[in-house]
Amino acid sequence: MGIEKDSNGQTNSINQVRYGCTVGALHSVVAIPGAMPITHCGPGCVDKQYTSIAFYNGFQGGGYAGGAVTPSVNATENEVVFGGEKRLEGLIKSTLKIMDADLYVVLNGCIGELVGDDVGAVVSKFQKQDIPIVFADTGGFKGNNFIGHELIVEAIIDQYVDKFAKDKETKEQGLINVWTELPYQNPMWRGDLKEIKRLLEGAGFKVNILFGQGSGGVEEWKIIPNAQFNLVLSPWLGLKTAQYLEKKYNQPYLHIPVLPIGAKEVARFIKEVVSFAGIDAAKAEAFIEKEEKEYYYYLEQFADFYSEYWWGLPATYAVVGDSTYNLAINKFLVNQLGLIPAIQIITDNAPEKYRVAIDEEYKKLAEDVSAQVEFVEDGYIVGQLLKKADYGHKPPVIFGSTWERDTARDLKGHIVEIAFPVSYEVVINRTYVGYIGALTLLEKIFTTAISKSA
Repeated sequence: MGIEKDSNGQTNSINQVRYGCTVGALHSVVAIPGAMPITHCGPGCVDKQYTSIAFYNGFQGGGYAGGAVTPSVNATENEVVFGGEKRLEGLIKSTLKIMDADLYVVLNGCIGELVGDDVGAVVSKFQKQDIPIVFADTGGFKGNNFIGHELIVEAIIDQYVDKFAKDKETKEQGLINVWTELPYQNPMWRGDLKEIKRLLEGAGFKVNILFGQGSGGVEEWKIIPNAQFNLVLSPWLGLKTAQYLEKKYNQPYLHIPVLPIGAKEVARFIKEVVSFAGIDAAKAEAFIEKEEKEYYYYLEQFADFYSEYWWGLPATYAVVGDSTYNLAINKFLVNQLGLIPAIQIITDNAPEKYRVAIDEEYKKLAEDVSAQVEFVEDGYIVGQLLKKADYGHKPPVIFGSTWERDTARDLKGHIVEIAFPVSYEVVINRTYVGYIGALTLLEKIFTTAISKSA
């Protein structure tokens, strides 16, 4: 079956999807310890988002509130014709009786939005009873789960967190809210957030990491307004939230587009945050020195392998994935390993207004190294671009998703799965971020290369 194109040569569908729909951001709720999503959508919606985003993507599991646990209206033709507000109200009542949570988040799906169900009115009945519950209009047609994530975060801040912002001008020095990777979309998110928090705490900060095992859960969200500033650690995701918090709570924000992997980027990252916060740099410098001593100890041992096998190892690479990991891995491969970038493909449908700034980052990967970057969502086009790229005389390493396995094999190259969907990796608490993650990534890259695995 061929792919149809319009008069401009653009496809009218997406082959090999790289993300979930807006309601897939229910996983952002699941990622908050103590929070419970309640979904007002059709039958199968939650299951499809779970199996794609959380299961066949590192086999991450559903946890306390995800997977088969997540309550759903499972709207049918009856709700399409007569509306589903009463059924939603009944589901909320049942959930409150059965599922213990510190915060409930109702996500309105496509059916509820299209038929005009007033989910806000339903939820307000429970809010008036001082029940910790909020809602967000997350119909799948609004975009992907990155967009849904921002909608949910803003809903929680407006309808719940704001109640605890007693003194909006008083800030706790050294307390940071961190906005970075999209939970579950990147299967390494748990390990990555743990390492980011460790780095910042090592530098002398108190950290609201907000998602994952290292978070204080809903209690941590309550003190978001108290933070000295917000840290956005990605090319674009989280910027909208930080800008909103700046207006709402007079909270400044620091935007660092590069997720730090390896000693060079970590040191740069920590020093920039310390400078912005205006705290004493002595603790941070001591932490960096200690961490780098250990990091380079391991690299020194690794150098024996690298110097012996360099002639048979890949020299060029391509990265296919969301903008946050794509840029971070590029910086690491160029500056730490000296590999040569071929084409780089960003798949998260980054909003147009951020794309120029993202492209600029690829023009300065290193002092004399730049890379071509393409914003593509369609898997067919991704495959064509990868096959046309120039990798020199050695087979490349393709950092991508399960979708790229066949292309890597055709190129006689190697595949390292780092982007949704990751269906040939079991991920528990792995990280590719920071000092720890960089060493893990090195192990993964070169084990793949010498095993000739594609």
